[in-house]
Amino acid sequence: MDAYVDALCREIAQRHPAGALRTVYFGGGTPSLLSADQLHRIVDAIREHCDVSQLEEVTLEANPENLSRDYLEMLANECFVNRLSIGVQSFHDDELRLLNRVHSCRQALDAVAFAAEAGFRNVSVDLIMGLPGQTMARWDDNLHRLETLLPLEAVKHLSCYELTLEPGSILERQLQMGRVQMADESVLAAQYDALQQWCERFGFQQYEVSNYCLPGYHSRHNSRYWDRTPYVGVGAGAHSFDGNCRRWNLTDIAAYVSGAAEGEVPHDEERLSPKDAFNEYLMTALRTRRGVQKALVDVPFRGYLSEQMARFVQAGLMEETDTAYRPTDKGLLQADGIAADLFML
Repeated sequence: MDAYVDALCREIAQRHPAGALRTVYFGGGTPSLLSADQLHRIVDAIREHCDVSQLEEVTLEANPENLSRDYLEMLANECFVNRLSIGVQSFHDDELRLLNRVHSCRQALDAVAFAAEAGFRNVSVDLIMGLPGQTMARWDDNLHRLETLLPLEAVKHLSCYELTLEPGSILERQLQMGRVQMADESVLAAQYDALQQWCERFGFQQYEVSNYCLPGYHSRHNSRYWDRTPYVGVGAGAHSFDGNCRRWNLTDIAAYVSGAAEGEVPHDEERLSPKDAFNEYLMTALRTRRGVQKALVDVPFRGYLSEQMARFVQAGLMEETDTAYRPTDKGLLQADGIAADLFML
């Protein structure tokens, strides 16, 4: 891990953005495994090579079992982290074991409480719907336990995902062997409805298919991915975008460490054609409440978009304003399908 942190600091020195940073996101793995010293080194590299005078949001993804009181106080007071994304996934120990997670419900509850004690007022909690054997009663209990955390005034954001099976995962093998069974579509739909009602009751607004927040607490960092704002990604497997070209570092950690030491991180890249950029924007924008902003669509594609959107507006899946095409509640659930229908080949 020390060698990897050294490589990360070298890449920050080599590839830092020219302008002022608005957001920083420690994620794409388990950054809460980093020691205080390792995090300090990364933060020091960012401070040394980047303009941090306009930072709005610094998020760290974390697993509950890593969030002790001392660690959280270090994050808040020494590492300019002002937002946590905690991978709770479930408040039931047996469901956590099914997901191969090592934390317990108690540790998840404590992690949020400790974060509040440390002064965090912008905490995001991740939950997963549609787990094998997850009844409505179980899902309602997850939401109730989340509700018990609200008086702490720390949880301002909720990311809620439908379970997807990763190829080769233990869960996929259990499914193939008949040991578990995926949730029925009707159960999943009922869980989604219960989630919508819970969010409405407590003032959480859905701003993207899987993301909800109290007003003003949307993820500023992730929202910039969705409107194609340029960003720099550092680390093995990290992606970057400059407005025209997508770049991704190779995932081989040994190659990453040696490449950074030699001054050139191994990577691939792709220059987007105008059609690629149009399709990519549709894919991300249609998953958000903000929708497709007409001004962000290149002029040659605006006529095509207007013509094709008409049928979705008529079907009640989209609504058109002077400035945007926005998905309705029904359309948001079909966002990926609508985008696929609109792609230019």
